[in-house]
Amino acid sequence: MQIQSDIRPFYERIGGETKLRQLVHRFYQHMDELPEAQPIRWMHADNLQSAEDKLFMFLSGWMGGPQLYIEKFGHPRLRMRHLSFKIDESARDQWILCMKHALDDVIEDEKLRTELLQSLYGVADFMRNQPDTKK
Repeated sequence: MQIQSDIRPFYERIGGETKLRQLVHRFYQHMDELPEAQPIRWMHADNLQSAEDKLFMFLSGWMGGPQLYIEKFGHPRLRMRHLSFKIDESARDQWILCMKHALDDVIEDEKLRTELLQSLYGVADFMRNQPDTKK
């Protein structure tokens, strides 16, 4: 017997808008609370609500749900919009750490958590705009 993989969009698989809002909210809570994430926390405004709203809108479309970000702001142009921030391996890893914790908190399905984390790692790695520190 062959096991079928779930080909539904991530948005549907996680439970839609409600679960995505929970995920993004937990992500920023972890960014606010984890000492190891303080360098990326300092890249954000004191109030995280705008960042939370934008990440929710972006991830909605990225995960195959409503294209909220594009409808409101146009193409995400992620790298361009983040050029004013120094994003290196450490910043990428801090972002991924916060997302991993949020995924662990909100998404019950371990396989889905792993798939999402792998895919989001690719996005976070693409955002790097500083040279690697390891040689």
